[in-house]
Amino acid sequence: MRITQMIIACLLISTSAIATDKDNRQILALSEAQRGHVLEEMRALLSGTQSILAALSTDDMASVSKHARPLGLGMAHKAEDHLKGMLPKEFMQLGMSLHRDFDQMAADAESKKDPKLTLRQLSDAMTKCIACHDAYQIRATPASAQTQEHQHRHHHH
Repeated sequence: MRITQMIIACLLISTSAIATDKDNRQILALSEAQRGHVLEEMRALLSGTQSILAALSTDDMASVSKHARPLGLGMAHKAEDHLKGMLPKEFMQLGMSLHRDFDQMAADAESKKDPKLTLRQLSDAMTKCIACHDAYQIRATPASAQTQEHQHRHHHH
C-alpha cells in the first residue's frame, strides 16, 4: 500500500470514529463574515501545508520557505480587530503559536536547508491544528444574537 493510500485510509477510519462520538467541542459563535474569515485562513493553512509537503518531496527548500512565509504572523495580523475580541484567548494563543511556527519553518528552510527538520516542524505545527479542531467548532449566529453577545462581553469585562 502506498503512503498516500495509507494516509487516506487512516483519515477515513479516524473520521468515521469521530462521527459516532458526541461532539463536546466548545462552540465559537461568530457572524457569518467572521466565520468565513476564520475558515478561509484555515483553508490557506491547509493548502500551504500541502504545498510545503510537495516542495519537501523534491527537497526544494526555497519553495518550502516561499510557501511557509505567508502562513506566518503576517497572516495573523490580517485578522480584523473585532474578530480578536470574539475568539477565546486560548484559541488566539494557539493560532499565534501556529503562525510563529510557520515563520520559524520559513527561516530554517532558508538557513538550514534541512528537509527532515522541516518535516518535524510541520508535524509539530499540525498537532496544534488537531488540538484546535478537537477543542472548537465554529458556528455562524444570526446578526442580532451576535450583537447581543458582543454587548454582553463588553459589559462584563
